[in-house]
Amino acid sequence: MDSTEVATKPHALCIPFPAQSHIKAMIKFAKLLHRRGFHITFVNTEFNHKRFLKSLGPNSLDGLPDFQFEAIPDNLPDSNEDTTQDITLLCESVRKNFLAPFHTLLAKLNNDAIETSNNPPVTCIVSDGFMSTFTIIAAEEIGAPIVLFYTIAACSFMGFKQLRAVVEKGLAPLKDESCFTNGYLDTVLDWIPGMRDIRLRDLPTFLQTTSADDTIFNFVMEATDRAHEASAVVLHTFDALESDVLDALSSMLPHVYTVGPLQLHLNQIPEHPLKMGYSLWKEETECLEWLNIKAPNSVVYVNFGSIAVITPEQLVEFGWGLVNSKLPFFWVIRPDLVIGESAILPPEFVAETKERSLIAGWCPQEQVLNHPSVGGFLTHSGWNSTVESITAGVPMLCWPFFGDQQMDCRYTCNEWGIGMEISNDVKRDEVEKLVKELMVGEKGKKMKNKVMEWKKLAEEATGPHGSSSTNLDNLVNQVLLRKS
Repeated sequence: MDSTEVATKPHALCIPFPAQSHIKAMIKFAKLLHRRGFHITFVNTEFNHKRFLKSLGPNSLDGLPDFQFEAIPDNLPDSNEDTTQDITLLCESVRKNFLAPFHTLLAKLNNDAIETSNNPPVTCIVSDGFMSTFTIIAAEEIGAPIVLFYTIAACSFMGFKQLRAVVEKGLAPLKDESCFTNGYLDTVLDWIPGMRDIRLRDLPTFLQTTSADDTIFNFVMEATDRAHEASAVVLHTFDALESDVLDALSSMLPHVYTVGPLQLHLNQIPEHPLKMGYSLWKEETECLEWLNIKAPNSVVYVNFGSIAVITPEQLVEFGWGLVNSKLPFFWVIRPDLVIGESAILPPEFVAETKERSLIAGWCPQEQVLNHPSVGGFLTHSGWNSTVESITAGVPMLCWPFFGDQQMDCRYTCNEWGIGMEISNDVKRDEVEKLVKELMVGEKGKKMKNKVMEWKKLAEEATGPHGSSSTNLDNLVNQVLLRKS
């Protein structure tokens, strides 16, 4: 490629919120843009850059001539590399400390483009929606279009958009601690556009604070306040799944594009030249061999994602519930899953299940969900996990932890008919009963049929003339390639 071609190539600067699920979705999105001819600069924090090098190998971020990785400081105190960082500190730092290093990086990339002509200047910014507090300012300063990619469901995004109204109506912050126990959170909000029967407890859990100065609560409100200032808002969902909410959002925001599920687009690309994985933890692949010897649809897969934490008591209740179901299960127990201590299951638990259980520290989740022997997924209802379960055609047992997961759970169980909820206060008897229902019960069969219907609709959305494919093309041509 000669220097004139380089100079005219569109250059997208992609920056995810520095947490596992956001990074994973953003890398997939960046790969799709790269495939459409964009030069990509992908920006991690230095902390996560190091974690990738540790989990994927020292050369994993070498990238390609036109897909480069950069890192900026997060200004947080050093912490253990294998744990998720404190979200409150991270949000505070994003608000206060990220603009300056991001600026410096933009200037460096644009100066390099002028001086060396190896790389084109940055022509657009693809920012995680939760980084908008500083990325919108940076985009304005270089006069480039900015797309806010919210790696969440449309229903959850609508929930975030309503937090200001919830405050204005005096419903949050909570008056006092009694609101957690007196049924207050079951208050039904009948005024949210495109949604029905949504309770206060289904909205992002950050409103469940008694302090008006709560860092995360204010951070997430600010991060959705400015959505209308972006050139476009992109959501990782598809039209058929959330049509009512999407209609409502489209009348509130100028340009909303649904482009999911991203993995289904990537499956259509014969080998993408960027061979890197997505995981900040080292993935253990032995589980795939173990699954190979299990009967079709027989295994319960259990994984609470990258951020959720549980108490030692909850670990034991989940454990015995799984044991007592007498079904084979594969359980991912992250090194930092249990609050304040290492995850230790009683020896009799291990003895009881050694024939039909497998426990790992982390795994290639999409390969696991798509394995024929996996029949059900016990999940924290994170959005990546929910989308991956839908695209694999696997029904869910939902135990939402925080953030947008309550809303994902609500829709999974009540609107889409592909999940059942486990109560927050985990009890082994309930776990056993629901696991059996999921895997061998009547309701489980219905959910399996329903999830297969959604899977088909997801495949249609990402097919040649599907809504997500068309939206992706329009986003590229009408927004990202637009000369501002």
